[in-house]
Amino acid sequence: MIRHFALLATMLATCFTARLSAAETSYDVVIYGGTSAAIAAAVQVKRMGKSVIVVSPDTHLGGLTSGGLGWTDSGNKAAIGGISREFYQRVRKHYDQPSAWRQQKPEQYSRYNKNEDAMWVFEPHVAEQIFEDLVAEYKIPVVRDAWLDRENGVEVKDGKIVSFKTLDGKKYSGKIFMDTTYEGDLMAAAGVSYFVGREGNDVYEETLDGIQTAHARSHQFDYPVDPYVVKGDPSSGLLAKISDQPPGIDGQGDKKLQAYCFRTCLTTAQDNMVPFPKPEGYDAKDYALLARYLAGGWKGVFNKFDPAPNFKTDVNNHGGFSFDNIGMNYDYPEASYERRKEIIKEHENYQIGLLYFLSNDPSVPADIQAKMKKWGLSKDEFVDNHNWPHQLYIREARRMVGPFVMSEQYLRALKPTPESVGLGSYNMDSHNVQRYVDAKGHVRNEGDIQVSPGGAYPISYRSIVPKKEECENLLVPVCVSSSHIAYGSIRMEPVFMILGQSAATAAVQAIEGNKAVQDVTYDELKPRLLADGQVLEMERKPKAPAIVLRAEDLPGTVIDDVDAKTVGTWGESSVVQPFVGSGYRFYDAATKAKASISFTTKLKAGKYDVRVAYSPNANRATNVAIAVTSGGATHEAELNQRQQPKHDKAFASIGQFELSGETTVTITGDGANGYVIADAVSFVPVKK
Repeated sequence: MIRHFALLATMLATCFTARLSAAETSYDVVIYGGTSAAIAAAVQVKRMGKSVIVVSPDTHLGGLTSGGLGWTDSGNKAAIGGISREFYQRVRKHYDQPSAWRQQKPEQYSRYNKNEDAMWVFEPHVAEQIFEDLVAEYKIPVVRDAWLDRENGVEVKDGKIVSFKTLDGKKYSGKIFMDTTYEGDLMAAAGVSYFVGREGNDVYEETLDGIQTAHARSHQFDYPVDPYVVKGDPSSGLLAKISDQPPGIDGQGDKKLQAYCFRTCLTTAQDNMVPFPKPEGYDAKDYALLARYLAGGWKGVFNKFDPAPNFKTDVNNHGGFSFDNIGMNYDYPEASYERRKEIIKEHENYQIGLLYFLSNDPSVPADIQAKMKKWGLSKDEFVDNHNWPHQLYIREARRMVGPFVMSEQYLRALKPTPESVGLGSYNMDSHNVQRYVDAKGHVRNEGDIQVSPGGAYPISYRSIVPKKEECENLLVPVCVSSSHIAYGSIRMEPVFMILGQSAATAAVQAIEGNKAVQDVTYDELKPRLLADGQVLEMERKPKAPAIVLRAEDLPGTVIDDVDAKTVGTWGESSVVQPFVGSGYRFYDAATKAKASISFTTKLKAGKYDVRVAYSPNANRATNVAIAVTSGGATHEAELNQRQQPKHDKAFASIGQFELSGETTVTITGDGANGYVIADAVSFVPVKK
């Protein structure tokens, strides 16, 4: 507990300093928000010799970085420089100390390596202490639990923010302002343009924006699951957490948001464990859909229990039904503080209830429940919040519409990005947005996208400043000017710290030049960013959108996997291309579970070349068993899916057969020595 008393003392000291400093009439830079971007920005302002204050609605500093997201979504780590990298270097220095390893020896933890300059996975309290150390070292005044008066608190004059007030009546004046919140509250209150939801693909000439039923292959239900309270009876009503509305048309925009969750820090260390509590208002019916999914054989509950030091884990969403509270956050960005608190509490109750359900409900398979009972909340984390994270994962809320909008083409390097102030590199990643009933009467998730941009890409300075006619002295390094799908990659904590530092550099240069932030020239900005360790460019080749084959363009009769019948657990993906339609099914032979998939059609009597589509990869099986049944006869074949297909970029022939009437091609996972891929089957008539 000594460590927590030290943290508390640091927080009280910075609070006291801030309260004294708040009496000052003005600061060079006023930062609203207490996220990782805020602290990186404040440190940079101090390093450049200007005054700064952090006004934060939160009590704890660091946002998601200290709020449970210890398994850093970093992409290409070479793209992370400056203060952002310094943070992760401090993490490694912490774990260089023997005292940091309380429940575990360092050699037992694979993500700790003394030979690396940084460490990318950590416990939440370690991250928070680093932010507190930075605040103390640079004597940065911090005002905590200070909430912007969003209705009447922002004073704008002649296109500039003069000051803002918090709900306690205190006023904060400055030359340059910065919004580092996940919600973009200061930006919105200042009258800056923004967007909430998903743009249609046509808005920025994209392919992955808007509604995405066809592309939603990952974190999907692996086999048909009935959505009704009484199976097969729509009149009985839908199970909890399923929308009664259609998902909409693919590619069109909407006002819905990808799901939020908490990144919970769990542990298996018995001396540091708190059992999962039963939340207020708990109702097992809220998890009836999960119970039905588990009863069908799903085993993926623990697939995103990513290990953190000292026998802990950073838990994230995985699969068709997990920690993402799908569809329960649509009104969050624009909601009042009171309504946001209700949404946050609903998410907390849902997620704690899910942990309690998995540990205690008799419907949960015994093997899963036994494993779940080995986990509990970490006693030494979030000690002032019943060991629950103090930050909800706001994956996106408002996004500014500035003079330059980051979109899919810029991330793929299909168009050049001007004036780089930092790099992103993570997948274009959207979590699911809605859960609905499809045309076959089965439950489906919609919105999940996981597509690599192809490498590190620059983020434009013009995407972190508003349009000049809207505000001349505001920078927005978190709710950046970006499309939904591009933001899915940009929205990573290391990137927020990178952009926070770059925004601070521009802020100081705007002050020194007595100019608008939009008038800071890249000729003066770039050298300083490079001198301070920022990485602004990396060589890469453009990555075009996925090669998608359309059934109607292919020879013969083509049956896609979406029309096939599955037995057992088949995942869905669109990671390795090319593929037919929206993606393909995969079976992991390591599970050793029974699984098959059947493609059926009716054919005129004749001889056909039967072809199977798959995306080759080194992890594929070399001995995929396939059976062709037609006219009372069965033909058997074997396929090596590591070899490159020879037909239409995706199809390999398994033989020519005389076929007639109802014909079925069945691919099985039995005895496979790798992943089995089932994308499509085609029957091409053989010319006589």
